[in-house]
Amino acid sequence: MSVKLDGMIALVTGGNSGIGLAIAKRFAREGAFVFITGRRKNELEKAAKLIGPEPAAIQADVSNLSDLDRVYEEIRSRKGRLDILVANAGGGTFAPLGAITEGHYDQTFDINVKGSLFTVQKLLPLLSEGASIILTGSTAGSEGIAAFGVYAATKAAIRSFARSWATDLKERKIRVNVISPGPIETPGLAALASDDVSREKLYAAFVEQIPLGGLGQPDEVAKVASFLASDDASFVNGIELFVDGGAAQV
Repeated sequence: MSVKLDGMIALVTGGNSGIGLAIAKRFAREGAFVFITGRRKNELEKAAKLIGPEPAAIQADVSNLSDLDRVYEEIRSRKGRLDILVANAGGGTFAPLGAITEGHYDQTFDINVKGSLFTVQKLLPLLSEGASIILTGSTAGSEGIAAFGVYAATKAAIRSFARSWATDLKERKIRVNVISPGPIETPGLAALASDDVSREKLYAAFVEQIPLGGLGQPDEVAKVASFLASDDASFVNGIELFVDGGAAQV
């Protein structure tokens, strides 16, 4: 295993499960000290044990600015800086036009858009020169998926943030990039199943759209995050990198 992140300090929000946990685990294996956040204490503590001998788990809701202040203080007091910031916390559920509620809209935008924006803004003072910011997008932001319009709109906003922030932060040489996964086998994907559509049918429908013929695995996204976080991507800035088996490309 390489140690191309050796000595770096990283934060992965939503690092307690799925893609976030896979990213945190890979960063730790590659030499980084990793902070993770999550809303559920038990899940967060279990995740911390999986990451390695020295992770730091901070219970926090990224849509709550007071929680983000606590995250800032914890990182500042323990390490004093951040070299890698992965704004990954997010989620969404199906709701077709005509059945979208204000609560559904607020919850999705608060976590995905407000949460990403204020995570980055609150932690800016800790980011070292030349740091890497990685935002988790989605192929949904570039596609027209039925009943997924609110979630898709939040991920389109994430893509737009990366373009603007790459310009805003150019004086500090901070790189801002987006990883946009396709269907990845995670608890979040499984949660999209319903009484009307079984998990098997849902997965089969996704797989049918993927040229590589299967769901992605969380570590396949984590490997791309590691690339963007490292000096291997020193001249990569403002991009959206799809990790989707070709689903949104053909």
